[in-house]
Amino acid sequence: MQLQMLSNPRFLVNPNRNSSLPSFSSPFLSPSNNLTNFSSIFRSPPNLLSASLQSKVLTSARMSSKSALSNNAQSVELGLDDCQLDRFAAVANQLADAAGQVIRQYFRKSFEILDKEDLSPVTIADQAAEEAMVRIIQENFPFHAIYGEEKGWRCKEKVADYVWVLDPIDGTKSFITGKPLFGTLIALLYQGKPVLGIIDQPILRERWVGLNGRKTTLNGQDISTRGCAKLSQAYLYTTSPHLFNGDAEMAFARVRDKVKVPLYGCDCYAYALLATGFVDLVIESGLRPYDFLSLIPVIEGAGGILTDWKGRELDWKASADSHAGSFNVVAAGDKQLHLQALDALRWP
Repeated sequence: MQLQMLSNPRFLVNPNRNSSLPSFSSPFLSPSNNLTNFSSIFRSPPNLLSASLQSKVLTSARMSSKSALSNNAQSVELGLDDCQLDRFAAVANQLADAAGQVIRQYFRKSFEILDKEDLSPVTIADQAAEEAMVRIIQENFPFHAIYGEEKGWRCKEKVADYVWVLDPIDGTKSFITGKPLFGTLIALLYQGKPVLGIIDQPILRERWVGLNGRKTTLNGQDISTRGCAKLSQAYLYTTSPHLFNGDAEMAFARVRDKVKVPLYGCDCYAYALLATGFVDLVIESGLRPYDFLSLIPVIEGAGGILTDWKGRELDWKASADSHAGSFNVVAAGDKQLHLQALDALRWP
């Protein structure tokens, strides 16, 4: 059924605020902002980082995103019109701006590092960045729920149609060791389906935006995955070989031994590189929903595919009672390569 969101109180903005689109002046969507030179250390696809493309003025994210999805990228038709998606995207970009401002204040500075119950590290930057994003969501969409890595569910109701899923710093170990390959992850779910995803690297000032039914952009420019139909020619990323245990370790090894080049150490940035056509495959184990939900619109909008190790759609129902369980994830820029990776994983 076509959604009538503009008359739905769950979509309406706070009545105490101006209901028009917020003024938005992100450096990531500035027409004069060229792609960072950092990307040049990776093998460049022919359609992105040529000298001629770098010299061109970037078009706006909205104009570029209306082009047809490449490589038959999947999209979920949920009845969202352009105005509604633009509103969500404008606020999501504000979230990324706010989180980035916090994170840059702490990057390569001295601060206390704490251990969570699972012994993963957390810093004041993680916590402050999440709070900065939460404030903006609550001001703009008071009826939306929020699920953050640091504080979990935030909503008076136990369930909600709209849920923002936040990971302020995906790759905290990279962050605390001064390596700028972490990222802020922002997803918006509608009835459990991710309709918006952002991967933001605040130090390199790179922002990938995926929206339902639109092509993924990097700093406002359309991007796409690259073709690689043979596992033997694939460049594979995973954050660490220590992610895998038991049967998962053996399954990963079966793929690793078949690819051209296995690489390690990028957290969410590896998925961004895949969406941009620099690598072909990312395989990881033990990811939480806030680690991967934002990646789905980004990768699918670039023409890729992201599933669990059995090839099934990644599905997590966010609610007050939800447990952020563990998922095995495989992402590929080429659908034939994805099938070959699944065949090699042989996950029961």
